[in-house]
Parts: sequence; C-alpha cells; structure tokens
Amino acid sequence: MGDHASPGRRLTAMVAAGEIPAEIFPRREVDADLAEVGRRLFAREARFVAGASEASALPGDTLPEIAFAGRSNVGKSTLVNALTGRRTLARTSNTPGRTRQINFFDLDARLMLVDLPGYGYAEAPKTEVRRWTALLRGYLRTRTTLRRVCLLVDSRRGIKEIDHPLMQMLDESGVSYQIALTKTDKLGAGDLALIAERTAAELATHAAAHPEIHLTSALKRRGITALRATLGSFALAAEAPSTVVLPGR
Repeated sequence: MGDHASPGRRLTAMVAAGEIPAEIFPRREVDADLAEVGRRLFAREARFVAGASEASALPGDTLPEIAFAGRSNVGKSTLVNALTGRRTLARTSNTPGRTRQINFFDLDARLMLVDLPGYGYAEAPKTEVRRWTALLRGYLRTRTTLRRVCLLVDSRRGIKEIDHPLMQMLDESGVSYQIALTKTDKLGAGDLALIAERTAAELATHAAAHPEIHLTSALKRRGITALRATLGSFALAAEAPSTVVLPGR
C-alpha cells in the first residue's frame, strides 16, 4: 500500500523494522566523537551559580546556555541530574510547582544549564503566574547566549494545551527549542512510536522548533548519551564555530 498505508500499520512496520530509535526520532545515529565530547563534558564539575526570581538577579550571560522547560512534575530536575551524573545538583520535589526561580548551573565553565520554573500547576496564585510569565518572556527575548531550550514533555501524555503558550512564546522570540520526551520507560514500543510521530507532526507547524525529538528516561538512563552529545555540541560551537556542525543541521 506504500504511502497510502494507514498510520497504525505504518507505525507497526516501523517498530518491526527497528526504526523507532532508542534515543532519537526520526532515526539518526549518534556521532561517536560528539558522544565522547558530551560524556567528558558532563563528567566535569557542575556547580550552582544563581537562582533568579527577578530580572535584576540574572547572572551575566557569558557562556552558551541550554535551558530546560516543561510543565510541573515532568522531570526537569531529574533529567538535569541524570545528564550531570549528580543526584542533587538540581533540586527535585514530589510537590509540583516548587521550583520558583530560574536556576543556573555552570558546567566546566563551558556551558550554562538553566532550569526554568515548571508551569501548569493549578494551585499557583495568578499573581505568581503573571510574574513568572513576565520573567520568562524577558529571559527568552533578551538572553543573548541562549542557544536552545529543551522542552520536556511527558511521553505518556504528549504535547498538551498547557504547553502551547510556551511554544508560542518561543516561536515569537525566535528561540530554537527541542522536544525531549521523558519517562519513555513507561511506554511500549508501539505507543512510543505513535507519540513520537504525533509530536513530530506538531513540531512541523512551529517555526522555532527543531525537528529532532530526544527520547529519554532518567530512570533507565535512556537517551542520556544522545542528549549529552547534542548539548555538548553547543560548547564546541562556541569554541570553534567555523568547524563544528550541530547534529541534525
């Protein structure tokens, strides 16, 4: 049936053929050299630099920055800890909405990891939501060293209406962002294939969205190598911009 096969049958064939990768969708092999760069970089010292609850408290933007965003309880802090191999670098909590400041972590004086406050917590006061929205919008529009936002999405739920305001804000700000599906160990191959394809289709309608999707599980250490390689490439690009090609570009 070729291109006229139903989505369900097409996905079944993709799973059977091994085309739903362990770490990246659409399928791409992780460059071995970049994987090693990422491994070494994220094995180096990572330290907390600042926590900003207002624009005046933001630290100087001298290093290339990678920000992590997502709804409350999506696993942002857990993923940052998994990437750096540290259990308590970014504070995790079972209470949604607890992270109420933009947290900056210096990685080997080569890359700044930024943990943005989670959104979508129903019990957050409206005044608090407005304040954080204004701070986040200002950060996205003025941070000259921000290279990419990793937008974390729970793989069991996919992109939801609550994610759309941030995606629109990123599109309007011209900030490149990339989806990382979290908690993929909770899904079977078929369900993961379906959510990956649906996510990719939605990303195609957003101007600032990178087409590649990272498939991650902090619990099972899935996707950590590929994500380290992607993020490590930004540190390399800052050091030798004329010789480095970013993954997927």
